Amino acid sequence: MSDLHVVLGATGGIGAAVVAELTARGHEVRAVSRGGAAFRADVTTTEGAIAACEGAAVVYQCAQPKYERWAKEFPGFIRTVLTGVETAGAKLVMADNLYVYGPVDAPMTEDLPHAATNPKGRARAEVDRLILDAHRTGRIRAALGRVSDYYGPGGVNTTIGPTVFAAALAGKTARWVGDLDQPHTVAYLPDVAAGLVTLGEHAEADGRSWHLPAAEAITGREFLGLVRTAVGGELKVAGLGRGMQRLIGLFNPTVRALGETWYQRDRPFIADDSAFRQAFGPVKVTPHADGIAATLDWFRRNAA
Repeated sequence: MSDLHVVLGATGGIGAAVVAELTARGHEVRAVSRGGAAFRADVTTTEGAIAACEGAAVVYQCAQPKYERWAKEFPGFIRTVLTGVETAGAKLVMADNLYVYGPVDAPMTEDLPHAATNPKGRARAEVDRLILDAHRTGRIRAALGRVSDYYGPGGVNTTIGPTVFAAALAGKTARWVGDLDQPHTVAYLPDVAAGLVTLGEHAEADGRSWHLPAAEAITGREFLGLVRTAVGGELKVAGLGRGMQRLIGLFNPTVRALGETWYQRDRPFIADDSAFRQAFGPVKVTPHADGIAATLDWFRRNAA
């Protein structure tokens, strides 16, 4: 029986962390990307997806279109990936997020309705429906691992990446996107990877979504305070509010797209991961102070 674990989007932040976690656990790994990985394939095409997934026992879907093109491209992309996974007879583990729920007024659990009305939230709901329908009809086995904003080594395409860590190391203002005083679940990349691989290893994970374990929710002010302590000196910090987001968005399509989901940033945004902990525990997550120190080290080593 194959023990090949295939990672799509292996050069991205989550994909690279999943490759490292799989390797540490002793699995055979195929790291797939359009460029820069051991196995090059364009998984937006049927031929590329089939080639990438060939022989796999588990496929980790960590690739995605550009943020501002989710609504237009994500469902079609997932249909192509599903063809590759089905042809291989493999299990799919989807690196998912929390967009499907829309605005919430309490900690999020996996049984919440998919109530998002914005284009990105509806696109992610369609992606999840496609995957879980494929599982229910027996085309594939699948599990979805949902996570909030993340940070960590290699986490550069995230709102808690260069604007916080690279800025802090360069002596610039470290900016938290959103209200500085609202609690927000943020996950450390190696913890995200560990959760996804656990879903890949356990058949009882199949057929549903899971909130991946993360350290306790934290405010932007508290998070930036930990960054200030870790850099060992004065650090200018600020929140990037809605007005500034609109202004920057005039010139930056990715920042402009954040406006659709600003409800994630102006009120508490907390994921309840107790279902995962009860099913697969005990679970160890990285304290924010330790994760921040490791992330700063990575940004130091990889400064442009």
